Amino acid sequence: QHLDQLLGKRIDGLVVTARRADKRPAVGPLPAGLPVIYVYSQADDDDALCLLPDDESGARLAIRHLSEIGSKRIAHITGPEHFEAVQLRRRGYLAALAEAGLAARPEFYLSGKWTEEWGRDAVATLFDGKAERPDAIFCGNDLIARGAVDALRERGIAVPNEVAVVGFDNWEVMTEAARPPLTSVDMNLSALGHEAGRLLIGMIGGDKARGIRRLPCTLVVRASTQRQNT
Repeated sequence: QHLDQLLGKRIDGLVVTARRADKRPAVGPLPAGLPVIYVYSQADDDDALCLLPDDESGARLAIRHLSEIGSKRIAHITGPEHFEAVQLRRRGYLAALAEAGLAARPEFYLSGKWTEEWGRDAVATLFDGKAERPDAIFCGNDLIARGAVDALRERGIAVPNEVAVVGFDNWEVMTEAARPPLTSVDMNLSALGHEAGRLLIGMIGGDKARGIRRLPCTLVVRASTQRQNT
């Protein structure tokens, strides 16, 4: 219905978005030749242009940072395995561990839900009664990281000096309110939107573009990884 209303206004181009980067929105039949860009979403059409954050390189940034501050035993707590973002971030996590010469321990990888409660539960699994514990945690989103930080604090484990924590999304409502404030990977969604607008204007003017383009993430460093001895 919304699409029909837009098309009725004789639009020159269309941007399609979704709540998840691996969702393929069903937008229905479109007029031939109408420029379309999928942003933070993908399309079943191989000729479509899709703009996505580079989840894998974002994970690499997080692990590289944790390694640089001296972390040796880095755990990864993330969301459900069927999410493409989970798979890509795990790939980046494993690749960055290998680059740093650090062991990838199966028991340090936990997938579950995108919730604070899961962050708390995962910390219990990693730390309670364990002789060898992580000295850093890379979390699949900021909600998980917030739950992890709270659970560590309740156990008397100092963040970041004993365990450093990194989130993903850089959702400032969450990262700034955490105690300590969370270091997080920013997917640069505003830059994604800006690039979509630039490319769509070009396509309306006759430029041809297709395929999947992944834009770089950045790491926003806050107190959850700022160790006093680094």
